[in-house]
This record gives sequence, structure tokens and C-alpha cells, in this order.
Amino acid sequence: MNITVRKYESSDAHIAAEIWNEVVRDGVAFPQENEMSDAEADEFFCSQSYTGIACDENGKVYGLYILHPNNVGRCGHISNASYAVSSSARGKGVGRAVVTDCIKKAKELGFGILQFNAVVASNVPALALYKSLGFIQLGVIPEGFRLKSGEYEDIIPHFIKL
Repeated sequence: MNITVRKYESSDAHIAAEIWNEVVRDGVAFPQENEMSDAEADEFFCSQSYTGIACDENGKVYGLYILHPNNVGRCGHISNASYAVSSSARGKGVGRAVVTDCIKKAKELGFGILQFNAVVASNVPALALYKSLGFIQLGVIPEGFRLKSGEYEDIIPHFIKL
């Protein structure tokens, strides 16, 4: 699949919300529990330092990412991101495209580090992708994520120096 990543536009709100909400509904990767309307999604995606949209050569959207500071002040050089890929496109290189673009965009925006606070331990494809791109595992937080089922799963924070 030939994927390019471009800047989010308000006209992307519906499809971006659909993909984001699918991950929220799955309940195994994002901390959010509530889905967003198109209007809420647009406000949310526009409020980020950057939101990238992954699409094919025909403009069909398959995924997105959000990028923002992980903290403020003396820690404001550390960025954080979240990635959402449509279930129909998983395993086809969309995740690699959004993470790679996010690393590039974080550097462009002046961040020095990209940190993931809560990679769920059962998200094996994400863990393999992050490792292949040079991210470093910081440790394990036991039972740091509550699954949709109500059970708890470990989370594994990661970072990469940009």
C-alpha cells in the first residue's frame, strides 16, 4: 500500500473520528472511553501541535496521528503521540508511515524526545514497530491500563531521542 501522510484539515473530521472511535471502541489501546462526534473530533484534532492523516494515492484515509507536548515548561521539549489505524488497513504499513512521519514532524516542531506513556503490553504489532524504529523501552507499569473487559494489563512506556 502506497501511503502518504499530510496535515489534517477540518474536512477530514468525519473519517478521522470514525477511525479514532474504532480504536476507542476496541478498548485495548487508547485510554479514552468515550467516542467523539465529528465536531468534537475536529476541535480535538485541531488543538494538537500537529495531526497527520495517512491516505493512499486516491486520497482514501486509513489512519492518523496526533502530536503534542507530553508536559510543560522544563519538560516541554518532550512530545507525545497517539496513532489510530483503521482495522481494514492494519498490517499494511500504515502504522509505520504515521510513526515515521510523526518522528519527522516532532523534530520539525522543535521537540527533542518523543515519548509514549502507555503502550499496552498485548499490542505486539506496535511494540515490534517501535523497536524496529529505535524506540527504547523504559520499563513496565504493572496493570497500568484497564481493558474494556475490566481486566488490567501492563503498559510499557517508550521513548526515542530525536
